[in-house]
Amino acid sequence: MITTQALKELGCNTEEGLSRCLNNEAFYLRLVPAALEETRYRSLDEKIGAGDLKGAFEDAHSLKGVLANLSLTPLYEVVSQIAELLRAETDTDYRPLLDKMWDIKGKFDELI
Repeated sequence: MITTQALKELGCNTEEGLSRCLNNEAFYLRLVPAALEETRYRSLDEKIGAGDLKGAFEDAHSLKGVLANLSLTPLYEVVSQIAELLRAETDTDYRPLLDKMWDIKGKFDELI
């Protein structure tokens, strides 16, 4: 079950995320699963795999914003790294960062 305490234990700054939701914990906790929607992450991974760096940047940038607003810090940090590399159209092996993203996301998914 997803709780602010469980999110805190994963390294999230729940106080900051809650403040953006007017300290409405129920509302905040309803938003978190939406930020973890599998299709968002799958699309990012697939676009990078297909070499669509511009499309992947759009996905990563969007995810970065959602994760930042909810202060889902561990996921935000890795997605932010991916987004900045994509912004610069860096030709690199994104797989280690994507694997890290999936690993962290899996820890969040266990809470849902």
